[in-house]
Amino acid sequence: MTYEEAVKTYQPTLGLEVHVELNTATKAFDDSPQEFLAEPNMSVNEVSVGLPGTLPVFNEKALESAIRLGLALNCKIAEETFFARKHYFYPDLPKAYQISQSSAPIAYDGYVDVELSDGATYRVEIERAHMEEDAGKLNHVGGGTRIHGADYSLVDYNRSSVPLVEIVSRPFTEGGERSAEIAAAYVQTLRDIFRALNISEARMERGNVRADVNVSLRKSADDPLGTRTETKNVNSFRSVDRAVRFEVARQAERLNAGESIVQETRHFHEADGTTSSGRPKSDADDYRYFPDPDLPPMVPDREWIEQLRAELPELPAAKRHRLQDEWAMTDLEMRDIVSSGALELVEATVLAGSSPAAARKWWNGEIAKHARSAGIALEDAPVTPQQVAALQVLVDDGKLTDSLARQALEGVLAGEGEPHEVVAARGLEVVSDEGALQAAVAEVIASNPDAVAKIKAGKVQAIGALVGGVMKATRGQADAAKVKALIAQTLEVE
Repeated sequence: MTYEEAVKTYQPTLGLEVHVELNTATKAFDDSPQEFLAEPNMSVNEVSVGLPGTLPVFNEKALESAIRLGLALNCKIAEETFFARKHYFYPDLPKAYQISQSSAPIAYDGYVDVELSDGATYRVEIERAHMEEDAGKLNHVGGGTRIHGADYSLVDYNRSSVPLVEIVSRPFTEGGERSAEIAAAYVQTLRDIFRALNISEARMERGNVRADVNVSLRKSADDPLGTRTETKNVNSFRSVDRAVRFEVARQAERLNAGESIVQETRHFHEADGTTSSGRPKSDADDYRYFPDPDLPPMVPDREWIEQLRAELPELPAAKRHRLQDEWAMTDLEMRDIVSSGALELVEATVLAGSSPAAARKWWNGEIAKHARSAGIALEDAPVTPQQVAALQVLVDDGKLTDSLARQALEGVLAGEGEPHEVVAARGLEVVSDEGALQAAVAEVIASNPDAVAKIKAGKVQAIGALVGGVMKATRGQADAAKVKALIAQTLEVE
């Protein structure tokens, strides 16, 4: 059964739990540094792994980031908040409990408006945003990357106690056939907010942002909610969309066959977009939450909260609409920029001196093509907005044609230097010597009497052959429009 067929018979109910790693210099409850590329188990100390006799001390910067995020998500900020111990056993959890929040989250009762591909807006209500620590990471060796079938697993505790905020949405059912699209757009909206607030690197491919996707089905809105599954740690917008589609179709097929849905966690597989069974899913009572006796309650100062509210930056939705007006772009052009992840890059390129149209052309064109070919994110392409702007200035000043500029960009991407250095080293600058250009035009005219005769007989389109000849003679380093005008002037045609 396909997703499209399933949503005609069943109403999907979705709920997303989005975890964001905060970019504090040190961890949530100890002073070991956050180092993404550190060797396994080197960015830890006694507190990170919960050795006996150690005591946690909460990171104040993490509290500030959590409050700022709560405000940006239109949440209420708790008068008093405290940490709890969430008990479960898994090899990546060294204490056998996770320091988290249960009955007193830092932020609650919020919402975020999600803009879809056609410009429609959908509001996702947020139940809570709570602080917690991250677990370690398991690396499964042999038998592929899945835990089932692996020869053995290695545990890396570098991520243990990295500060997180988990944003829990309320279940939403109104999406229908657009449920998968809404889910992916919701995660992207949150990711953009994290970046705007500068509280996280928000690199999904690095696990800075991870989504747990809860899916259940029911026949109609009058029926009780169905049994849900939770697909864990989905780490791209496309994968969120695919995970929803697969689970909706899978559950519908089981229900049609008279089979029940098992409440469980599931693993998402990037290779084929499927999910597989993980472990039975516990309810909140099973975690045996109780207040952490080592961490006192916190009462955030209300004046401080209002100061943080006043200092919030322009949020992504407002920024997009403002820039679209300033740049005079169509809805489609702006959506292309946003969906490719190029908005911040285009903005920086414009601020560095490029026109918006040219900046969009470079980032959504040649540079995006390079990033896809190299298998990297657009922001990781080895070229800066300042270099792109400098390249465009050379075009605007008539020193490069578009074709020559693309060759110069190839050199920059290859690490050959700044745009002006690549242009000089490769000899790419437009031929500006009038005498040399006129000589090339005269030679091509003399060598192509048939084309000249056609042009003088009124077949002006034949001038293209002469322009091509001059461009070849100058190795593509002449301005084609200027060459065409010079040929027309020499032949005394319009």
